[in-house]
Amino acid sequence: MMLIPTHHFRDIERKPEYLQPEKCVPPPHPGPVGTMWFIRDGCGIACAIVTWFLVLYAEFVVLFVMLIPSRDYVYSVINGIVFNLLAFLALASHCRAMLTDPVSMNAHGMAFTLFGRGSPFPEKLDKPVSGLSKCLLGAVPKGNATKEFIESLQLKPGQVVYKCPKCCSIKPDRAHHCSVCKRCIRKMDHHCPWVNNCVGENNQKYFVLFTMYIALISLHALIMVGFHFLHCFEEDWTRCSSFSPPTTVVLLILLCFEGLLFLIFTSVMFGTQVHSICTDETGIEQLKKEERRWAKKTKWMNMKAVFGHPFSLGWASPFATPDQGKADPYQYVV
Repeated sequence: MMLIPTHHFRDIERKPEYLQPEKCVPPPHPGPVGTMWFIRDGCGIACAIVTWFLVLYAEFVVLFVMLIPSRDYVYSVINGIVFNLLAFLALASHCRAMLTDPVSMNAHGMAFTLFGRGSPFPEKLDKPVSGLSKCLLGAVPKGNATKEFIESLQLKPGQVVYKCPKCCSIKPDRAHHCSVCKRCIRKMDHHCPWVNNCVGENNQKYFVLFTMYIALISLHALIMVGFHFLHCFEEDWTRCSSFSPPTTVVLLILLCFEGLLFLIFTSVMFGTQVHSICTDETGIEQLKKEERRWAKKTKWMNMKAVFGHPFSLGWASPFATPDQGKADPYQYVV
């Protein structure tokens, strides 16, 4: 049972007749199916490029400094396959997290909940509002809180909707406005410059996989650097690498520093994301200490809501799109 949200939210609550149409530009027509989502933010694009550069640098050092010059063929092949596979999955997860609309809705028509004044619970309509599902499929459209659109919902007297004053949109349940994406993001956890996107309802799986695979390749690289240093200390440095000893040492130290830094960072991010999924509470909701207004579910149900049904190897694949609709009881059709 969902309680009415308290009035400490920053959302503006107004009756339809008080909405100002001159401040709300009608939303643009949705793009064709399959249109790529991309945030044109200079800082985010730079961070995304740096991310790829660091992964490719690790690839270069692992392959051309440690594995290819090694005399142990089996060691080189096994570690080369494992490291390259993990690096490929990390970059694929990064692309999916960056290029996926974080708030795409499914065809069940999730939109927003209508609240009646003086009523302790949301007021359920006898029939779906005409045009609601059509208008709110996909990402939260900017500027849809127009007088004409509100009137088309045929609201009953006393019913209210929540409007975002920044993007002039009708605000879905559990949505927050992102100043970088310039729109409301449903179940927004945070905006991550490293993936140049918000982490939201539809791309959280890919972000979790990205942090996991980066942590794994960082750990793998650190282990290989340790073995390589031991090998070079036991033998002649001129034989353990195709580069000069000073260059080899510098490249290995830089890789060691990079691996240690990102192992710590991504491990912490992975842990916080898994905890957020299990508790069904986003980072922003925890930070703002918002009152829980949605149904409480088991940790396993929360995991399946993010990674899909049923449990399979697809959970670890950035190419498998999770079927979230079957385990999404917090969505409401009005």
